[in-house]
Amino acid sequence: MTMESIGAQAAFIGLTFLLAGFVKGVVGLGLPTVAVGMLGLVMPPAQAAALLVAPSMVTNVVQLFSGPRFGLLVRRLWPMLAAICAGTWLCAALVPAGMMTHATSALGVALVLYAVVGLAAVKLTVPAGAERWLGPLVGLVTGGITAVTGVFVIPAVPYLQGLGLDKESLVQALGLSFTVSTIALALSLALGGALLHMPVLGASALALVPALGGMFLGQWLRHRISAERFRKLFFCGLLVLGGELAMRGLG
Repeated sequence: MTMESIGAQAAFIGLTFLLAGFVKGVVGLGLPTVAVGMLGLVMPPAQAAALLVAPSMVTNVVQLFSGPRFGLLVRRLWPMLAAICAGTWLCAALVPAGMMTHATSALGVALVLYAVVGLAAVKLTVPAGAERWLGPLVGLVTGGITAVTGVFVIPAVPYLQGLGLDKESLVQALGLSFTVSTIALALSLALGGALLHMPVLGASALALVPALGGMFLGQWLRHRISAERFRKLFFCGLLVLGGELAMRGLG
């Protein structure tokens, strides 16, 4: 590759993570979908996924600590979070890797259906008395799906959205769930020997800068839009994510 082509690719990667971070800052999710979708135009999927490690982990942690209710959310959600870890490690040990393609496609379809229901203003509500048993169940299933597909949005996102949290608490709860899921998956991969090489980690760390910049811009916008507009953007983000997952599974 010439210096010009290397520079052009670096600029494209920077703009990709700037946009992906912006989407995550606004709706609380979507960074991997936007980044992998755009990076797939210029590099193999495995390389694109490797670049996501640092931006995904750090932006999740920033999102986790960006709200005022961290302690309250941990006390409320810890059964679900513990079950996410258990489900991830259990399924990673038991489920054959060949299930990934079909599972990813089915997950995408489920996410699209949920987004359509949400955009139609059909509100899902989790009764207060059901949290004690439903939270761990949701965590266990989310962990299992995470181990098979590498995606940790179903059923955790619908469950958290059904708790009736305000938009800032919802975004912080998503950050908490995503952070725990990422750590559980990373530990599972590390124990399985799927470790990254230092050059890839270095490139991933550089991609963190535009991702954080875009995320802060997205958070600035989120604080200035209404709850109703946020709800529509949130479900549109889920719709795009689900569509991308469904097509990836069929590809």
